[in-house]
Amino acid sequence: MYCVKSPLAIEDSIKKSRFIAIIFPCQTIHEASYHLNRLHLEYPDANHIVFAYRIKTEKGIVIKFHDAGEPCGTAGKPIYQHLEGKNLINLLCVVIRYFGGIKLGPGGLTRAYGNSAKKVIAASQLTQYIEYVEVIYSLDYKQLQVFEYQLKKLNGKIIKQEFSDKINLIIKIPESNALKLANLFETINRK
Repeated sequence: MYCVKSPLAIEDSIKKSRFIAIIFPCQTIHEASYHLNRLHLEYPDANHIVFAYRIKTEKGIVIKFHDAGEPCGTAGKPIYQHLEGKNLINLLCVVIRYFGGIKLGPGGLTRAYGNSAKKVIAASQLTQYIEYVEVIYSLDYKQLQVFEYQLKKLNGKIIKQEFSDKINLIIKIPESNALKLANLFETINRK
């Protein structure tokens, strides 16, 4: 699976209609809704604001697409098919249309929305999706420096720390490195 690194917009004109395709990285459905609400405020005179998203949650991948007044299946679904076909996750793809006076027909709309999504995806910088886990550790003060060094090498980071007689940490680390860190922590504890 892949993600987009940063938002990107491209614009195209098809038979006098203006299509603006925008892609956003989104970690939650709430974040996708925020971007959609903002776009409705930013483009209040647009004829259609069509979208599709694929967002990984603890319950699985949540998908949604919306035709925004275009004939059923001609707008949101073609966008979604490109997201699914490229195995993209945690993103929102929006295509904003300003009608230019020439009807495109169902096939033309499907191609226009699908190609707009395809172009913005192709222009985006994609990165491999990494599943992260949160892990709790309790350390002695003398262990912290070595632990932080190893954590950084494994692409983990401390997201919360509490200091008392020990240091209690909540860390975020790629799932593939969690066992390596646990083994290193055992080695640190034996010293």
